[in-house]
Amino acid sequence: MSAGLAESATGRMALALTVNGRLHRVEAEPRSHLGDVLREGLNLTGTHLGCEHGVCGACTVLLDGEPARACLTFAGACAGAAVTTVEGLDEDEVAAELRAAFNREHALQCGYCTPGMLVAARDLVLRLPEADERRVRVGLSGNLCRCTGYAGIVRAVTGVIAARRARGIGPEAGAARPLGPVGARLGEAAAASRPPATPARAAAPAAVSDLAGDFAPAHRFAQAIDLAHPPEAVFALLNDIEAVAACLPGAVLAGRPEADTVEGGLQVRIGPIRATFRGRARIARDEAGLSGRVRGAGSDAGGRSATEGEIRYRVSPGPAPGTARVDLDVGYTLTGPLAQFGRPGLVRDLAGRIAAEFARTLDARLSGAVGPAPAALDPFRLALGLLRARLAAWRGRA
Repeated sequence: MSAGLAESATGRMALALTVNGRLHRVEAEPRSHLGDVLREGLNLTGTHLGCEHGVCGACTVLLDGEPARACLTFAGACAGAAVTTVEGLDEDEVAAELRAAFNREHALQCGYCTPGMLVAARDLVLRLPEADERRVRVGLSGNLCRCTGYAGIVRAVTGVIAARRARGIGPEAGAARPLGPVGARLGEAAAASRPPATPARAAAPAAVSDLAGDFAPAHRFAQAIDLAHPPEAVFALLNDIEAVAACLPGAVLAGRPEADTVEGGLQVRIGPIRATFRGRARIARDEAGLSGRVRGAGSDAGGRSATEGEIRYRVSPGPAPGTARVDLDVGYTLTGPLAQFGRPGLVRDLAGRIAAEFARTLDARLSGAVGPAPAALDPFRLALGLLRARLAAWRGRA
């Protein structure tokens, strides 16, 4: 195996990549292309995957300073190379001028092609001796755009070239370099031109998420649970994190919880797909007021979907003597592919059914009849039940 590339016991490659000036170590299948490793292994989602045949150019990145298609480049072939994605161009002078020109010339609409377009345009700004519209169009012919008609893009690129040449900034030395295969410049010369690598932690596929200092939820809703048990007994059980996890559908704990912190996850099943959100939660309680707050954050195994939220709860006497009501105030933010299940109306309806299942198992535990743990959360099954309930209600009104 070459430097920066090894095979793990599972048959996956242990790959060392310098991405945006930082050294990363990831595991990937031998057939994985660079685009997937960047997006799923390192969460650098600015690299867009379009055709995945090397035609559209949306996935264009810099490999040792040269534009390359991330969808056609095997990640294993990049061991030891310096990869720069659009996120790595935040402080780049040429990219900053291009971003301003794209805004000024209305050179973007949906934005899907824009990251690859900016990478390719930056290369043209550095290479072309003058603002030649024909050469710019030829240079951008490998980057497709379905929105703009290219006129604004060409104006933006030629404008940046003209402005830089007017300021006395000429083309990059060696601009007439011949085009060659991806990675053709790997070696000592390329290594000498790379920025110093900053060691980074290995990209774990199921890393435990840390909680941010401030949290402003995207959505909030309220929920109430009635239990036929005294408020003090209900509050005491809610303080037992292990017991609560055993009653909550899909919840799992990672070891014994500490006084105010717990690590664990929530298993979610969506048809044949199973995912586990792993994360950390902090717990605060008010014994006198029979209330508390749980604040947590986590991500799925691939890091593509993430959630952060808080639950404030208060236990008070129920409508009948010896009963309790648990009032919940829930705030949450969901990002990534699973966010399609985070529509506020659907979440409120599904939360009602989850709360009903939680109340049933909680009541059983308070009564001393501890049964099997509830199954993993299945949004499709819950949504189907919701649809049936709404159809029944609609027929009742008809």
